[in-house]
Amino acid sequence: MSDHSWNRLLRDQMDRHWEHQVRRGLDGLTDEEYFWEPSPGSWNVRPRGSSTAPVQGGSGAMTIDFAYPEPSPPPLTTIAWRLGHVIVGCLALRNAVHFGRAATDYFTFDYAPDAATALRQLDTEYATWLAGMESWGEDALLEPCGPAEEGYADTPRAALVLHIHRELIHHLAEVSLLRDLFRTKEV
Repeated sequence: MSDHSWNRLLRDQMDRHWEHQVRRGLDGLTDEEYFWEPSPGSWNVRPRGSSTAPVQGGSGAMTIDFAYPEPSPPPLTTIAWRLGHVIVGCLALRNAVHFGRAATDYFTFDYAPDAATALRQLDTEYATWLAGMESWGEDALLEPCGPAEEGYADTPRAALVLHIHRELIHHLAEVSLLRDLFRTKEV
């Protein structure tokens, strides 16, 4: 790698993980895996009106389960829930604030009714995030995130990038684990 800029290094960190582990590990995701509940009471993405969670987000036919404040311990979550969190909470919200994506949040997002749609949503939001990071260049990584980034307003954008990458690595590793558990569950 001849370009040792921080912007390039930060993008490369996530993109190498994405290309060599994350995305390839999601190939072949079935609807059965996507919605599988690893334990009773798991949070999921469900058809509107079928959830018993205290709060349901979503603007379309599907809603995502959650509660505020989050219970302790929180329920286990499904692949659908974790992908919804990554797509909306980690990527789409930031893409809207920083890179011109239409505004969205947990209540206005149209959650995927199947695994294939969720993976297309994930690919779209990830590509927007990566291109947006590249557009910042080197100097913009040192600028404050701004008031839209609660908790990160006065922090350099580079810190936000590191936070989002930790979130992506963490949650998408959990998706991989859930896929492993699904393959080995007793039928």
